[in-house]
Amino acid sequence: MNPEELKVFLESLKNTDIEELRLESAGGLKVSLKKGEVDHIPEAVKPVKPSEPAAAPVNMLVPFKSPMVGTFYHSESADHPPFVIEGNHIVPGQKIGIIETMKIIKDVTSNLKGKIVKIFVKNGQSVEYGQELFQIDTADTETKK
Repeated sequence: MNPEELKVFLESLKNTDIEELRLESAGGLKVSLKKGEVDHIPEAVKPVKPSEPAAAPVNMLVPFKSPMVGTFYHSESADHPPFVIEGNHIVPGQKIGIIETMKIIKDVTSNLKGKIVKIFVKNGQSVEYGQELFQIDTADTETKK
């Protein structure tokens, strides 16, 4: 599978409800895909013309979408600080919000590593399944202590 065919294949999967896919060709090529994870993009997918100098890193803006319907909260309560704000760096497994549905509270945890560029929802706002909550720059993985 050449890089262009792989790109077309990935684009066609984007608009489906397939969460995980594993393919293995007779030629020994193995591909494993899981939605929401951006750890490594193989060099074969990113063709670079040899005559071009290496470009500066490009932002990889990835939407983080609501896992369920409910009311989104940025913090545990009004007297607690928000879990994250724009500009914060996040890591997989980090709590970045909570959603309440019918008095049941579910933690919203990141499955990405990067920097929160934009927060699209307000505290206490109703959200739908799949609604964009955050925009995350996965190219900016520098964690500050």
